[in-house]
Amino acid sequence: MKKADYIWMDGEFVPWDEAKIHILSHVVHYGTSVFEGLRAYHGKKGTAVFRLREHIDRLFYSAKIYRMPIP
Repeated sequence: MKKADYIWMDGEFVPWDEAKIHILSHVVHYGTSVFEGLRAYHGKKGTAVFRLREHIDRLFYSAKIYRMPIP
């Protein structure tokens, strides 16, 4: 697999080789993250995402708990 030239880090793209985190960073030891799984379906009227509003609300709430700003 080809290595990417840039990586998203701390709210911006940085060159892959310059992306570094401190060894004592919380994320290294505990993997802090927030995520939501979405389901989308193709229908006669186009594509629909199942309960999108609820997923977005949960994502924002989870980020708020961890004090992670969502841009």
